[in-house]
Amino acid sequence: MTSPKTARQDTDHSTGASPARAVRTDLAPRRVAGPHRWWDWVLVTDPGLGQVQAGWRTLVAMVTSLAVGYGMAQALAVPTMIGMMVAGMMGLMSAFAVAGNSWIQLARPILWMPFPYTAVLWLAATLHGDRTLEIGLDAAALAVTFLLARFGPMALLTGMMLFNGLMVGIIAQIPSAMVGKAFAVALVSASAVLVTRLLLCFPMPREDLLRTQRAFVVEARRLADTAVDALDPDTDLNRLERRMNRSLRRLNIVTVTIDGRLAQPEAATDPVVAELLHRHLFDAELALRGIAQAVRVLAAQAPPEELRRALAVGLLMARDTPPAQAGGLRPAVETIREQADAILRDAHADPRAAECATLARRVAELLDSLADSLVSWLALGEQTPTSRAAVPFQPALALENNRIPGSAEPMRRALTARTQSGWQRVVPFVRAPLHAGVAAAIVCPIADAIDPQRFYWGLVGVMITLFGTNTTHERLRKFGHRMIGTVVGAVIGVLLLRLIGHDHVYWTLTVIVLGLSFGSWGMQRAYALWVVGLVAALVQLYGMTTPDSRMNHLLGERLLDNGIGVLVATACAALIFPLSTRTIVREAEHGYVQAVQKLLTQVSARWERPDSPVRLRGAARAVDVALFQLAEVSRPVVRMPLGVRGRGPHHRMALLNTASAHARALAAAADVDIDLSPALAERVRLITGTFTDSLRALDHHLANGTAQGVWRRVGPLVRELQTALRPAAPGPRAQRLQTALHELDALDTALAAYAEQRGLPVASGTGRDQGQPGVRQCRTRGAAAGRGRTRTAQPAAAPAERAEVSTAAHTAPVVPVTGSVTCADHPGGCPAQITVVNARGQRVAHTYTDQGRYRLGLRPGHHTVVVSASDHSPRAEPVTVGAAQPHIRLDVRL
Repeated sequence: MTSPKTARQDTDHSTGASPARAVRTDLAPRRVAGPHRWWDWVLVTDPGLGQVQAGWRTLVAMVTSLAVGYGMAQALAVPTMIGMMVAGMMGLMSAFAVAGNSWIQLARPILWMPFPYTAVLWLAATLHGDRTLEIGLDAAALAVTFLLARFGPMALLTGMMLFNGLMVGIIAQIPSAMVGKAFAVALVSASAVLVTRLLLCFPMPREDLLRTQRAFVVEARRLADTAVDALDPDTDLNRLERRMNRSLRRLNIVTVTIDGRLAQPEAATDPVVAELLHRHLFDAELALRGIAQAVRVLAAQAPPEELRRALAVGLLMARDTPPAQAGGLRPAVETIREQADAILRDAHADPRAAECATLARRVAELLDSLADSLVSWLALGEQTPTSRAAVPFQPALALENNRIPGSAEPMRRALTARTQSGWQRVVPFVRAPLHAGVAAAIVCPIADAIDPQRFYWGLVGVMITLFGTNTTHERLRKFGHRMIGTVVGAVIGVLLLRLIGHDHVYWTLTVIVLGLSFGSWGMQRAYALWVVGLVAALVQLYGMTTPDSRMNHLLGERLLDNGIGVLVATACAALIFPLSTRTIVREAEHGYVQAVQKLLTQVSARWERPDSPVRLRGAARAVDVALFQLAEVSRPVVRMPLGVRGRGPHHRMALLNTASAHARALAAAADVDIDLSPALAERVRLITGTFTDSLRALDHHLANGTAQGVWRRVGPLVRELQTALRPAAPGPRAQRLQTALHELDALDTALAAYAEQRGLPVASGTGRDQGQPGVRQCRTRGAAAGRGRTRTAQPAAAPAERAEVSTAAHTAPVVPVTGSVTCADHPGGCPAQITVVNARGQRVAHTYTDQGRYRLGLRPGHHTVVVSASDHSPRAEPVTVGAAQPHIRLDVRL
């Protein structure tokens, strides 16, 4: 493996990608580089299969624990319901609260669970008859659970088992003489759950990382496919814009998730290899974003049809090219370049066509860069660290339950910043326990008055409200999810109960297990999905003791008690040591500004000391994480239409999204060795220093609400430096430096507009007030992005001409096109997919081979047939269809 310095020197400075190198294709894990599979959509919606694994883990644990509980109840002469309730709690809590990447990390907490659980079962048994003490202990146990959560996963698990054991002991009325047998049931069931989890759910972090990488490849192919649709002259650009933006968001989430998985020591043991993987994926995402941006502009400008077709064919081949065979993409890239160069060499070419050709060349360069970035990770298995200057990987985030953390980190920072002196130092430890204890003390008497036998439903509402939420908005959203999920789950549960009846125990248990498994799978997607599965399962339990005539009343009581618990807990959290949503939002904004400051510091260090071990891409990824956290804490309780909730928040987030895109591009372009004269180096320091001072002024304004300084634009300084650098010898490094300065100017423009919207005065970098035009321009762009793109105005005759061409195309006869696809491994017929693009760049046909043969129907005209098969580079074959031809035969050998 090369050191960072060597790697920088080997980089293609025009595209930011490393040059293609000979790579053994058999090093590519099939999970990442394999052919298209029908279940790839699952990987995109669930990178790493964390949600699927949660559902499977719950299914295995619940089946095991209920089966063991039933067997132990028969063996020890314990009531079946008690045996299964005690054992089922072991399975449920092991699935929800126990996670680890080794057998020791699983065995320690799972085998510990029976001890605190049965200890409080004995305590509950001794308190039978003392109602006040039972309720008081329940409230105290909930407060202790939140207190122990501050001391690590094992302490949190202990608190949860204490609370659950006390609840089960009060509900089931387990006598003290049966506690010993209950301990035996709990211990045996926990041991059985551990064995089945090790056998059927053994953690494989390396495999999870590969699945996440596969999700990146799949989403990249989706984005390329969307870009092909965007080139269709008849497409709805507004709809394609939304589709492309969704794909780009998913792509960013997947790449950030990969960074989080690389932080797990079991996933990537070599931090230098992890850093290389991080770099390649960062560059691949940047190339995909550039392709999407260029295609959107091209689609709005109606490029020449030959250029449009070349672009569509190139993007189709990029979609279907295996990462290990990037060489197969070169002919399509060269075709795009040839078409673009032909237009650029024509002195009489239309200016609009010349602009489209320039954008097409940019797409070709980015496709080249994308291919190199995707194939580079294959060489990681052959490389070993050889330089002490190699930069190790440093994660920008740590995943929480396989998810990117949202509001938790800004909340912790805001709380710590407000409690750093005197008695306030204990607030972070007692704040959540006080919320839980006070809320429980209020809710329990109310719930007890509604139904003494089920007062714990109010406690459950308190617990679920305070776990996993950090702002009032999040708690109110959870209240809505809880209510909706309870209603939907109750309807489904009652229908299933009437379908199954009360006497089919095995069917009832099946519904319970499947309901909990479904809820576990859906919890990370939407909390309401978990509630639907949980309530549908609980209805089956309620049906064993409650007649059908009282079921609606019982479920109504549950909904009421849960709702009271949620609302009281939300009120307590807002009144006791309050931490408003606005405060957490300001802290998230502070984190974003700090992340941009660190990126600028890294850029300055990279240019001043080329040998310094800086991580520009890592710093840009930290900006992405900060933006994600800010977006999470800024979400409203209910998403309203833009005209109802105002445009201010929408525009501010749009500006920060734009700024983050420029930060990524800056990180890639600035990673270049430069050798400036002392005078030019001083100008660079002035630019980065002025930019940093503006960020400090913005940070102070966001934190205190008062302006201490102004945002001083660096655009004039950047343009002066660019002018001074132009006489220098041109080359890749000079081009990269110019690109970096351009992105620095664009980042300053976006953040200056954001600062102005937040109330900070904006001035130019040279003392002249030149900031306003740039701000107005950025604001106009943001407003245009909010409305969606529209096509560039065409000549008046163009719609009529297009209508005539379209009518003629649809009335022309269809000519059958048949043929076969073969390869060395499949001489009798290769499984492949066939896509046909016409002269206008539209996809007009798509099919799959059957035993290596295919059949299509094409109308007269010039077409390009793209043949894609697994483990082969795609092939593009031109076909001219004439109206007089009765049949066309096209055989392709891959």
